Amino acid sequence: MTDIAACAEVLESAARDVRAVPKLTDSEPFDVATAYEIQRAGIARRERRGERRIGVKMGFTSRAKMIQMGVDDVIWGQLTDAMLIESTLDLSGLIHPRVEPEIAFLLGRDGFKVAVGFEVLDSRYEDFRFTLPDVIADNASAAGFGFGAWHEPRDLSNVGLVMEIDGRTVQTGSSAAILGDPVRSLRAAVRLARDAGTPLEPGSIVLAGAATAAVPLPKDAHVRVTGAGLGSVEVTTR
Repeated sequence: MTDIAACAEVLESAARDVRAVPKLTDSEPFDVATAYEIQRAGIARRERRGERRIGVKMGFTSRAKMIQMGVDDVIWGQLTDAMLIESTLDLSGLIHPRVEPEIAFLLGRDGFKVAVGFEVLDSRYEDFRFTLPDVIADNASAAGFGFGAWHEPRDLSNVGLVMEIDGRTVQTGSSAAILGDPVRSLRAAVRLARDAGTPLEPGSIVLAGAATAAVPLPKDAHVRVTGAGLGSVEVTTR
């Protein structure tokens, strides 16, 4: 039987020591249900340190990625207040960070608001390589996130997104890459959270998933993500 606490400790230690570790499944294979138990144990450790859950992030929201990983549903990870990046990100605490453009949602009592956003990924595994259970256990590689100004709902089925680093365009894409429409990802997040017994409350944030591939996030860089009709969000690394 998989030692849930021990697996969560391995991943927490990797993050704390800024040191990549071999995949957990290399030594003890486990299934997706067990992977989510490890994820929950890791988040519980964060909560005991005073962090607060504020939302979820979605993963594998492109059909190509689902096929690549052999899954027929999205995965998800938890967001805490400690992951929120206001304007500057110190990379010294990350192993091999990457950044990707996002569509973010803010849940209300009767609907949602939307913003352009970004997510910083940082797998705790060596070479950023993992199996499906491994990445779920590692909280879907979540490391940080940010978002711009909130807007009222609109058609999000084909929002153009541009990500720049130091003024140079590094990725362009469309929100259509997120399940055809990021609102579908939002609905999936609500469903998964409900099924897990942790329904999303008003005020929760949902990162719908990447519109492009993630790119390495360098030190001393300025990143800007712009969404057509949604403005932009920026972050500086050090």
